[in-house]
Order: sequence, then C-alpha cells, then structure tokens
Amino acid sequence: MPPIPKIAQRIIELLKRYPGVIALGGFLSGVGSFILVDRQAGLASWIAVMLLVSWVWLMLESTLTRLFTRTFKREIPQPLLRYATQMIHQESLFFVLPFFFITTTWNSGQSIFTGLLGAAGLVSIIDPLYYRWLAPRRWLFMALHTLTLFAALLTALPIILHLTTAQSFKLALIIAMALSFPSLVSSFPVSNWRRGVGLVVITLAVGGGGWLLRSWVPPATLWMTEVAVSTEVINREPGDSLDKIAASRIRSSGLYAYTAINAPRGLNERIYHVWQKDGQEVDRIALDIHGGRKEGYRAWTHKQNFPPNPVGRWQVRVLTEDGQVIGVL
Repeated sequence: MPPIPKIAQRIIELLKRYPGVIALGGFLSGVGSFILVDRQAGLASWIAVMLLVSWVWLMLESTLTRLFTRTFKREIPQPLLRYATQMIHQESLFFVLPFFFITTTWNSGQSIFTGLLGAAGLVSIIDPLYYRWLAPRRWLFMALHTLTLFAALLTALPIILHLTTAQSFKLALIIAMALSFPSLVSSFPVSNWRRGVGLVVITLAVGGGGWLLRSWVPPATLWMTEVAVSTEVINREPGDSLDKIAASRIRSSGLYAYTAINAPRGLNERIYHVWQKDGQEVDRIALDIHGGRKEGYRAWTHKQNFPPNPVGRWQVRVLTEDGQVIGVL
C-alpha cells in the first residue's frame, strides 16, 4: 500500500490537472438533486445529509487533522486540505444554485441574493480568484463561507427534516452564525475583552441583517408550477388567465388567484395570497399546502370584496409565513 503522502500528492496533481472536474461534479449533483426533489425521490434527502456532513467536517477540520496526525503519525498535506475546502464550497454552491435559480422572483431583491450565490460559485471554480484574491482576504473568505453554509442549510433542512420555510430560515440563520463564529475567532484572534465583544456584536449584526432582509432570500424548495388570475375555477382548474378585466365584471363574479406550488414530500406549509392594489395591501388570505404532488399543490383564493373604485394595477404576492416571496401574479 503506497504511503499516505504519495496518495495525497497524486490526488493534488489530478486536481491541478483537471480543476473543472470538481465543479462539474458539483453542478451535476446539484441538478440531479433538484430533479430528485422535483420527482419526490427520497434519495435527495441522502444527498442533502452528505452535504451537511461535509460541512461538519469542514467546521472541525483543525481538530480532526490533529487527531489524524496523533493517530497515524502522519500529517495531511496543506494543499490537500485547501482543495478539500474548495471542493466543499463548489459542491455546496452547485447543489443549491439550481434550487435558487428556479425559485427566485427576478424582479425583486431576491435577484441580489441569487446573484451573489452565482458569483460565489464562479469564484470557487476559478483558482486564481479563489486562492490569490479571495483566500488572503480572510473577512471576504468568511463571508463566502457563511453565505454558502446558509444557502446549503436553507435547501437541505426542508428536504431532510420537513421543516417549513419559516422554520428552516430561522434555524439556518442561527446555525450559520454559530458555526461561523469559531472561524471568525481563529481569523481575528481575541486579544482583549473589547475585541471579543466586537466579534459577538458583528456576528449578531450579520444575523440581524439577514433576518431583516429575509424577503430578499428565495424559498429554496418552494416554486410555482402553474399560476392564473381568472373569473372562474371549475373542477380545480382555472379558466383563462387574464391580464386585464373590466371593473363591472369583477363586481359580479370576483376574481380567483390560482397557484400550484411544488414542495418537498412531507412538507406542510402555510402560505399567503396577499392582494395589492397599486402597491398597497388590501387583503391577506392564508392557505395551507402539502408537499409531495408532482404537479404541485393546487390552491386558490376568491376575492369578491373589491373597493368602490377597483380600477388600478393589481398584484397577488404569494408569500411564506416569514414574508419570503414565492412568486407574484
């Protein structure tokens, strides 16, 4: 059996020779996982579990490498550790990107969040950017680290634990902040109590900012497969979707907002149809959806109590309990 350093050296040489293989593998696993979730296959849960296990290893990297050295009397080469970190970032980012690309409402602040994820994915596969520009800037490296972990948790938690989007967001934010704190301490050593308090304040401020901007974060595992605004719903199917309607017609029949929403199997979620006129909310109607249906869970609201002068630009915003936008009709 070849010594471990020689094996590590061979792996490093292969990674240097074929740097795009890891990124391609991450992208294919992400698309494959998305298809599995879309088809409600349980294998997607295992992929998400393996992803989170890799993040646990990344958080405990220094402890585990010291344990390995004491046990086997050998050191793991630093280049191999750097490539392992890069690989986890690539796998995580390309796992989540298909989910976020399809669930993003592009004419909203969500495009900024998904754009940042796309930029992070691009940086992770371009070695000069990753090693020469990102890695030396520890604060920027930690920002990418935390963003990637947060996005991975948002995607994995509903699949593994069947948590609602609101529960997943809170838990993902708490875990990302908690796990990023030890890395912040190692990057910016606490030499006195003021520095320690400052790091705690920075961590809490980032978490608070994430909570305030939650409407900018797409609900990673919820997306609309069919939408319509119609004057009728027959046999659970909407009539022709309308772009414009005379005020006299809605006084007699009202309007239906119809949505079919795809959600992971086992997920039960409360959403809201928020009716707005010229940007002002006039109605908020709760709906309970259940995951696991290939065509998406079909639900609609029927609005009949329009104001005396209903003429204007109307929207129906489909929101989660925490205000994340699933889509806009």
